[in-house]
Amino acid sequence: MFGLSLPSLPSIPFLPFLSGRPAAADPEPLVLDRESVEKIGLELDALREETLASLGDDDREYLYRVIKAQRGFEVAGRGLLFLGFFPPAWVAGVAALSVSKILDNMEIGHNVMHGQYDWMREPSLNSRVFEWDTVCPSDQWRHSHNYMHHTYTNILGQDRDIGYGILRMDPAQKWHPYYLGNPVYATALMLLFEWGVMMHDAEVDRIVAGKRSWREVIPVAKGWWRKAGRQVLKDYIAFPLLSGPLFVPTLLGNATANLVRNVWAYSIIFCGHFPSGVQSFTEEETADETRGEWYVRQMLGSANISGTPLFHIMSGNLSHQIEHHLFPDLPAHRYPELAPRVRELCDRYGLPYNTGGFTEQVASVWRKIFVLALPPSWSPSEPESPVVIERHRSADYPFEDGGTLADDTTEGAEHGRKVRA
Repeated sequence: MFGLSLPSLPSIPFLPFLSGRPAAADPEPLVLDRESVEKIGLELDALREETLASLGDDDREYLYRVIKAQRGFEVAGRGLLFLGFFPPAWVAGVAALSVSKILDNMEIGHNVMHGQYDWMREPSLNSRVFEWDTVCPSDQWRHSHNYMHHTYTNILGQDRDIGYGILRMDPAQKWHPYYLGNPVYATALMLLFEWGVMMHDAEVDRIVAGKRSWREVIPVAKGWWRKAGRQVLKDYIAFPLLSGPLFVPTLLGNATANLVRNVWAYSIIFCGHFPSGVQSFTEEETADETRGEWYVRQMLGSANISGTPLFHIMSGNLSHQIEHHLFPDLPAHRYPELAPRVRELCDRYGLPYNTGGFTEQVASVWRKIFVLALPPSWSPSEPESPVVIERHRSADYPFEDGGTLADDTTEGAEHGRKVRA
């Protein structure tokens, strides 16, 4: 793909500095029968409907309070940067502006654009028209994230969030010498995350591979020009000019606040999708999914981060990534109350519920970034915890070979799908 080649590399069982434990044998897979899969789907549908029916004034007021806080932090941050000649004021201004941008992107923008508050009938908070304080146009975000990512979560070849087109984040991605730069690319993406998100819909990797023409990117680039141009004008020209002689400190303050937001958003999002134990899927395994199978894939393909209520707010409640992938259109501040019920459901059926502290999940993600940069023969292999799902089949829904799913569990498992860790 990239026109690079290296001589064959020697086989090395594993590199101890990348693994805190010796290689372990894969455990026996869990076989989840088709009846259980559909029961899970029905229970989660019922939980969603129950939550929808309970939405009301408390949810409305919660969002208004967050918006009020976000605007307050922005006003405070912008004001303090006008006193940027005094170092403590500059630091406080950057901190306040960083909090404002994080709240705007995570707890307000991301969630509003998912349609979580469309039921309020508030024109300015409608998912179709809302714009956020970042360079990515909202319409492109709704396509690449709301549709592509949430529909095809962790399906290799369909979910472009797996590696964002530049990283190797799954062992099933074929290794190439290009991926030796995995840690460098990941660091650059973290620091420039809003710009990486902006370029997501261009599918640059497909252009490089000759699968998409530059002409197809022109409409997307026009959207970048309009949205990113306004953001650059606001943060790097207008507000610095308004500060007069403090142009440079204000410019640096705005740039620092954007950097803080980028690093935070990247860390939260990657912790919800790529720590150890999160599972991936193939297009063949997920063809013609039932509702229950879709729900199970969302639970196996996501991870949570434990933390305080303030931590959850600052993460946009994407610290409850499992619940978010199950119910992307429910107000995110409801996820903490849904999480125990989702976890109980997982425990009842023996499904993993991937959760851990922020430091633990961040370390797991970065370890994966380094491990997957190396050729498979050089890097330690993670023990798999597969779940074998008996696919729903009927007379009108045959197997590719023309057979039908036998009632026998063993034969059913052979015709099921193996979800790989």
